Amino acid sequence: MLEKDIVNQIMKYLKTLPCCFCWKEHGGMYGVAGLPDIICCLSGRFIAFEVKQSSGKLTKLQEVTITKIQKAKGEAHKVTSVEEVIQILSRLED
Repeated sequence: MLEKDIVNQIMKYLKTLPCCFCWKEHGGMYGVAGLPDIICCLSGRFIAFEVKQSSGKLTKLQEVTITKIQKAKGEAHKVTSVEEVIQILSRLED
């Protein structure tokens, strides 16, 4: 499955959740380099998802950005499926 297909599945799922605002971050010269693919605010919580195919690896810049988000008390995760997103969000509810 292509990365864009995984992103689309995740976005479709997130948009069904109450109290969720999310968007697909599009890279480019005016964007922030290394920012995860999907940014969302779910019930007041900042969550970012870097989407990869199952064999995909984070770049060094993506690793650094995820760490910065986590140090700022936000949630940031590398995910490869909508199922992983569902698992992460269910853990956050606990």
